[in-house]
Amino acid sequence: MARHDYDLLVIGSGAGGMAAAVTAAALGLRVCVLEKTDVLGGTTAWSGGWIWAPGNPVCQRAGIVEGPEGPRTYLQAVIGNHFDAEKVDAFLTAAPQMVAFFETRTALQFEPGAAIPDTYGHLPGAGTGGRSVIARPYDARALGAALKLLRPPLRETSFKGMTIQAGADLRAFMTMTRSWPSFMHATRRVLRHMRDMALHGRGMDLRNGNALIARLLRSALDLGVDLRTGVTVFALLADGGRVTGVRLADGTEIRAAKGVVLATGGYGHDAARRAATFPRDAEHLSLAVPSATGDGLRLAEALGAEVQADLARPAAFCPVSRVRWPDGSEGVFPHIIDRGKPGIIGVLADGRRFCNEGLGYHDYVEELLRAVPEGQPAISWLVCDHRFIRRYGLGIVRPAPVPIGGWIRAGYLQTGKTIEELARACGIDPAGLAATVARWNEGARRGEDPEFHRGTTPYMRLQGDPEVQPNPNVAPIDRGPFYAVKVVPGSFGTFSGLRTNGRAQVLRRDGTVIDGLYAAGTDNASVFGGFYPAGGINLGPAMTFGFVAGREAAQSRGAPN
Repeated sequence: MARHDYDLLVIGSGAGGMAAAVTAAALGLRVCVLEKTDVLGGTTAWSGGWIWAPGNPVCQRAGIVEGPEGPRTYLQAVIGNHFDAEKVDAFLTAAPQMVAFFETRTALQFEPGAAIPDTYGHLPGAGTGGRSVIARPYDARALGAALKLLRPPLRETSFKGMTIQAGADLRAFMTMTRSWPSFMHATRRVLRHMRDMALHGRGMDLRNGNALIARLLRSALDLGVDLRTGVTVFALLADGGRVTGVRLADGTEIRAAKGVVLATGGYGHDAARRAATFPRDAEHLSLAVPSATGDGLRLAEALGAEVQADLARPAAFCPVSRVRWPDGSEGVFPHIIDRGKPGIIGVLADGRRFCNEGLGYHDYVEELLRAVPEGQPAISWLVCDHRFIRRYGLGIVRPAPVPIGGWIRAGYLQTGKTIEELARACGIDPAGLAATVARWNEGARRGEDPEFHRGTTPYMRLQGDPEVQPNPNVAPIDRGPFYAVKVVPGSFGTFSGLRTNGRAQVLRRDGTVIDGLYAAGTDNASVFGGFYPAGGINLGPAMTFGFVAGREAAQSRGAPN
C-alpha cells in the first residue's frame, strides 16, 4: 500500500487554493500547497479584494438580512439560459457558511460592503448593498519571516506600493485637497507607508486582495499547512480512477489520501487556449499574473476532464490601458473607477460614444467589441477635461496634487488645448469628437445623459461623485486643456474552466465525477455562466468553492493508507 505524504494537495495559492487549504487544515487534514512561483497569492494578491457572498453574517450584523431567494432571482435574470441551478444553489448556500467559517476559525476577518449595489439595478432581485465583504486591513508584520512569501501588490493599482481600499479610504485620497479630515487621513497613511518602505522595503498596511492573501497565509501557518513555492506539477497520479497525488517536474511523487485541489489561476496567459476562445485575442491584455498559463486545465484534461466552453464569455472583461514606466517596464492598468465619474466619456475613432461608461467594466468591453467591426482595432478613448483629471485622475494618472506632466511626456496621456486638437493627437475624427462633446455637454448641464442614461441605477450612482448634483455621474467637459487615454479590451481572469458540480468536484466529459479531484478559483468554470452580475464575483466563487472543496475533502473517505 502506498504511503500518503498528505491528506490533501492544493495546486495554486490564490484565493481559491488558499481557501481550500485553510478549510481542510482547520477540519483536521494534513495539507500541502504547491505554488510554481516564488511567492503566494496569485492574481488575488493584485485584486481589489471584494468578495460577493449574499446572505453573509458580516452584513447581517450590519442590519442587512436576506435569504437566497433575492440573489437567486437576480442571477436568473442576469444569466438567463446559462443558469446552472445546481452550482448557483450550491454557491448561495455555501457562501454565507464560508464567511462564517473563516471569521470564527481563522485569522481572516471581514468588513461589510453594506452600500455596494449589484451591477444591474433594473433587474428583479438586484441588491442595493449587503451582499459583499472585504478582508479587514492587515499589518504585514504579523506574518514575520513569512512576509517574503506574499506577492507584492500590483504596481499600477497601488501608489508607490501602497494599497488603497475602495470606500472611505479611497474617498479620503480623492478629496484630500478639499477636506481637512481627508487630508489628515491621507497624510497619516502616506507617512506610515514611507516609514514602512524605509524599514521593511515594502508597504505593511495591507488592503484589498493583498490583505486577503496575507490573512489566509497567516491562517495557513497557524494551522500547519505546508507551503512549497517554486514547484511545478507535471502530472496527476491516479489509481483505479481516483486521483491520489501528483508527479512533480523533477520526478518526485507526492501522495494525498483525500485527493488534489486544482487552483492554478486559469489560462489568462495560455496563448493557444486564449487564441481559441478569446474574441480579438491579439488585442487583449490580461491582468492575471504571468504564471496563469492553464496548468490546472491541462492536468485535469489528461484524466478526461472537460473544460466548459459554453459560457457567454470566456473571461471577466475589463477595459485597460497599457502603461510604460520610466524604467522601460510595461504594465496594464484596469479602468474600474474613473469611467463612472462625472465629466468623462468613452469614444471610438469616429468620435462617437458607444456605451454607458458608468455601467460595469465587463459591459464596457462587451460594448466595445460589438461596436468595432472585425478587422478594425478594438480601441476606445476615455476623454475628459482639466477639472476632471485634477479632481479624479485618469487611469494611472493620479489626481491633484500629484503631477501629470510625466505621463504626457511618456505618451500615456494625450492632451490638447481644444477638443479638436485633442482628437488630432489621438487619431480621432475631430468633427466627430467635437459634435459628441457638444451633445454630451448639452445634456450634462441639466444633469442628464439622454443617449445612454448614466446615473440611473444605484450601482452607477455609487461610482459617481456625491458632491455633483443633480446627477453624480454627469458633468460637462468644457474646461481645457483636454485629455484622453487609449483603452483596449482586457480581463481580470478567465471564466471558462473545468466543468464541476456543486461540490467542486471535477467532471469527465460524460458527466461522471473524477474522484479525488476538485477545482477552485478560475480553474473552476464560472458559476455565473460567463456574466458579471456584481463586483466581487471572481473572488466570491473562488473563496466559496475553495471552502467547499476543502470541506468535501475532509468529509470524503479518501484512499486507503
